[in-house]
Amino acid sequence: MTSTTSSTAEMVTQGKLQIGVENVEDTNSGGLGCFGWLLVLISLLFVTATFPITLFMCVKIVKEYERAVIFRLGRITDRKPKGPGLFFVLPCTDTFVKVDLRTVSFDIPPQEILTRDSVTVSVDGVVYFRIHCPISSVANVSNAHSSTRLLAQTTLRNVLGTKNLAELLSDREGISLSMQESLDDATDPWGIKVERVEIKDVKLPQQLQRAMAAEAEASREARAKIISAEGEMNASRALKEASLIIAESPSGLQLRYLQTLNTIAAERNSTIIFPVPIDMLQNFMKK
Repeated sequence: MTSTTSSTAEMVTQGKLQIGVENVEDTNSGGLGCFGWLLVLISLLFVTATFPITLFMCVKIVKEYERAVIFRLGRITDRKPKGPGLFFVLPCTDTFVKVDLRTVSFDIPPQEILTRDSVTVSVDGVVYFRIHCPISSVANVSNAHSSTRLLAQTTLRNVLGTKNLAELLSDREGISLSMQESLDDATDPWGIKVERVEIKDVKLPQQLQRAMAAEAEASREARAKIISAEGEMNASRALKEASLIIAESPSGLQLRYLQTLNTIAAERNSTIIFPVPIDMLQNFMKK
């Protein structure tokens, strides 16, 4: 038990020492060095000596939706962006990059995609994204906007390549969410947040469109025939029930005949139909 406790204490101590060494190395690597600080002091003396003139070179302004990433002798100062409002830079040692934090949208060009069921379709879309970490968007990628556009095209191909044509036409919302998650995970090291992805249009080949139209028309005709047959079956059942009711009351047939004559007379029709009993015709048929 004592040996286990001592080994655990040694591991903790070693871990603390390693963390301390890493922090020292990070601090040393992030410093400007003696020569760097000498250049900064010379720049400050130059600004002080020519104060009224260099004031316009030192004072910079960024808008509410912008941030400035300042590089001092090639290193990012303070590890945080400046702005919005006024900030100061040294004219000889400092450079800065403006980063726009507003949401940006762009169209994904039409992509020829082969679906999982071997159908070639042309799909385009639109992506909405914004920069949430200006430091990462400047230091981790050369061109955040162009890289996001190219990544959106490849992600569209990869995601739609795993879908069937039926899923592509019916589950656009699910495809958009899947693309958004993939893009957001891939662009997070670049300081970019993908807010929304939408599929705009899916273009099918002409032959496939004609085949799908013929299939839809055939299915509609089949459903129409089924509905018509069901209607005739229900009508025959109703007629059978009506005949059974009329058979129980012979006077009901006469009342039905008078009602039919009343309906014909209401339409000012000169034609009057007199039904002939079938029993009378059976004698002639036998002869």
